[in-house]
This record gives sequence, structure tokens and C-alpha cells, in this order.
Amino acid sequence: MIISTDKVSKTYRLGSTTVRAVREVTLQIKEGDFVVIVGPSGSGKSTLLQLIGALDRPTTGNVKVHGKDLAKTSDRDLTKLRRETIGFIFQNFNLIPTLTARENVEVAIAHRTRHDRTRVEEIIESVGLKGRADHLPSRLSGGEQQRVAIARALINKPALILADEPTGNLDSRTGEDILNILKELNVKQHKTVVVITHNEYAEKFASHVFVMKDGALHHQS
Repeated sequence: MIISTDKVSKTYRLGSTTVRAVREVTLQIKEGDFVVIVGPSGSGKSTLLQLIGALDRPTTGNVKVHGKDLAKTSDRDLTKLRRETIGFIFQNFNLIPTLTARENVEVAIAHRTRHDRTRVEEIIESVGLKGRADHLPSRLSGGEQQRVAIARALINKPALILADEPTGNLDSRTGEDILNILKELNVKQHKTVVVITHNEYAEKFASHVFVMKDGALHHQS
């Protein structure tokens, strides 16, 4: 299993109120799966994605990625895991506005001693941005900006792609184009993909669909 959780919960204190964002979620995802988790805003799906992406630690329960117990992993090793194993894609693209599309991709490999320019160009072309690499984000459409974000997520050759509402800021046609790119990565490059979304049309791309409600996860298909 590339991802395994055992009765994972996440609780927050909000003033005098206790918020149970994730409630005893047990989940197993195999390498090569395309998993879609649907649910309304506030259902806990983003919090769950942060837990399995090693961006946060659970209050109770256990999370493993590639067999590595995240609770027993140092912050330094978690950073390495996120950098080398996981590619993140977010709703708001999270591009640096003063950098070109190419430079936004290159940021993800700035830690390397050797710069692989050929791979950068190949990744940019593979997501359909050939000829647009020298444009700033402000000169790109929403769909093009999300393609840059996908290229950035792929540059370190991650085994796992975690996408948090990747179509949330896009129209339905453009959103479907983005999901088609993710599906192609899943099928042709055997990437494991986990997408959380409130858009039910994403379900047709999935090998497994889960529904999240009030912090609890239910297997739908």
C-alpha cells in the first residue's frame, strides 16, 4: 500500500469549541489507484489530504506512506518525503506571480546541485504549455496556471500526486481537461492519484470513490 491510515482523527480547538475535522478514518490506497474523495466544504476532506500528505499530524491514529510511519518520522525526513515522493496540486495554483511558468517549475528543483533543464522542458511540453513557458502567471488562463502547477508537482518524479480541489477555480470544460491530464499520468506513468473535490463529475475518472461527511469517510465504489 502506498497510503495506509488506521483510525486517524484530527481535532482542533476553536475557542471553547472542539472541532473533530477527521473522525477515525481507515483507508488503504494501492500503488496505481486513482482515488476521488467527494464531499461538501467543511466535510474534512482537505484535512485528511494534509494528513496523508505529511503536511499535518493526526491527533490520534496512524498514517503510513510507502510503509513509513509518519508519527515516527522526523520533520527533516518528512520534508524529504514530501519533496521526493509526493506531488501537491492546489485549487489556487500557488504560483509565484513574478516568475514565469518555467521558473515556477524550476523552483521545485532549486535544492538540487544539478539543474536538469531538459526535464523541465519535457514536463512543460507534456502538460501542453509549449510556447507559453516564458509567460508570467498573470498572462496565463486558469487552466494554463493549473497545468504549470501540475508540471511543478511532477518535476521531482513523485510516486503519489495529491490534488486538493484542482478544478475548483476552473470552468467545467477546463476542469475536465485537468482531470484528463491526471488520468493520463495515472494510466501511462502509473502515478497514484488522490483527488479531493466537491465536483461529482470527477468520479468518472476514479478507480475508487469515497464520500466524506462530517469528518467520516465512506467507500462508495
